[in-house]
Amino acid sequence: MADEAKAAGHQVIDKRIVKDDIYQIRAIVSGWIADESVQSIVITGGTGFTTRDNTPEAILPLFDREVEGFGELFRMLSYEDIGTSTLQSRALAGIANHTVIFAVPGSTNACRTAWEQIILQQLDARHRPCNFIPHMRKK
Repeated sequence: MADEAKAAGHQVIDKRIVKDDIYQIRAIVSGWIADESVQSIVITGGTGFTTRDNTPEAILPLFDREVEGFGELFRMLSYEDIGTSTLQSRALAGIANHTVIFAVPGSTNACRTAWEQIILQQLDARHRPCNFIPHMRKK
């Protein structure tokens, strides 16, 4: 997904692989939220339904506001590929300290669906009738 973000004109400031540990995930994401140069965060993986999938528990407490429709839209779009298995996806998004945060499943298809059909458009100021740019930290 980092390559797609760069191709769309976005700057990728950091990229990490983290253990499925709530506090490690939360600490790293908190650092990015506090970093004035970070406008958006995309997290892949850890959004499933197993006991080791902890991304939602790690980042939900950090949100100032949850984007509730993101998970619903992602599951609707994923249904076309994986049917009712999409029920086990806990994709989510929110805003914290003027930083937009997206968390999506780590599979290649899920990342492609999220990026191409939702995130790319919402991080583009030209997308109408609305996008997340007005809610993000100004550079």
